[in-house]
Amino acid sequence: MTEPPARIDVHEHAIPPAYRQFLADRGLDSGGWPVPAWDRDSAVAMMDAQGIATGVLSVSAPGVHFGDDAEARALAREVNEYVAEAVKDRPDRFGLFASIPLPDVDGAVAEAAYALDELHADGVVLMANAHGRYLGDPAFEPLWAELDARGAVVFVHPAELQMPMIPGIPAPVVDFTFDTTRTAVHMALNGVMSRHTRMKVILSHAGGFLPYVAHRVAVAASLAQPERHTVDGVLTDLKRFSFDTALSGSPTALPSLLAFAEPGHVLYGSDWPFAPAEAGAYFNGHLDGYEGWRPGELDAVGRGNAEVLFPRLARA
Repeated sequence: MTEPPARIDVHEHAIPPAYRQFLADRGLDSGGWPVPAWDRDSAVAMMDAQGIATGVLSVSAPGVHFGDDAEARALAREVNEYVAEAVKDRPDRFGLFASIPLPDVDGAVAEAAYALDELHADGVVLMANAHGRYLGDPAFEPLWAELDARGAVVFVHPAELQMPMIPGIPAPVVDFTFDTTRTAVHMALNGVMSRHTRMKVILSHAGGFLPYVAHRVAVAASLAQPERHTVDGVLTDLKRFSFDTALSGSPTALPSLLAFAEPGHVLYGSDWPFAPAEAGAYFNGHLDGYEGWRPGELDAVGRGNAEVLFPRLARA
């Protein structure tokens, strides 16, 4: 008898029709990466094939804010309500990370409250930079206070850097990992993670290269600003993050990630449909075949750790 899908995918994307049309009308893509086809049925088919019970859906880069606050608020509301309907129809298969229109702080706070209270979103998604402003920006403090007060789950997804792409190399190939690392360090060194300990923050793609450079960051920060930072203090704040395995379940990334992440802080991610099925199969094979798992750890990454963050998805 075939076992039912078990994984909870915290890095799965939705592309609502209105959002696709919005991007197409403006000639936009995801950092030089084409916007793929998506619909609910194809999402469920992919999930069945890859052993995923539930995908927590989010809108990927470039996000919902393109310079006009009113337009961004309307677009965020439209995509959030669309995905919320998918969750309402299939709560067992889908979840919602609601889009938030940063750098419009007032709009971001209002949409977070609406999505969490009225749409019953499972959390929110933030782009790692909002038009070049990283998430440790002091101006974003009202949003962090709101999310922390609610104990919200925050999914941080990279976006295109505010600098030219390397010719011929789309941003998802390498720049996205830098963007995630940069915003995580910015959040930690500016005190976001130490001030707001009730919220849970998931970093995409194993945190970029944060696990690999975390000790360098901690030592260098303590040398640059000894009046503000200690090695242990910086490491403590960096270890507050959780990490997904999207495009990162590899023989070289997993040892660094698992050596750094706190127990319970690694979660399964696919990055579908921007990462096609063959990419998912490649990384799932390495994830399942990795020989360094401790007893029960692979199952925890696949499901158990996410059940702690999303109690409604917990199985009896």
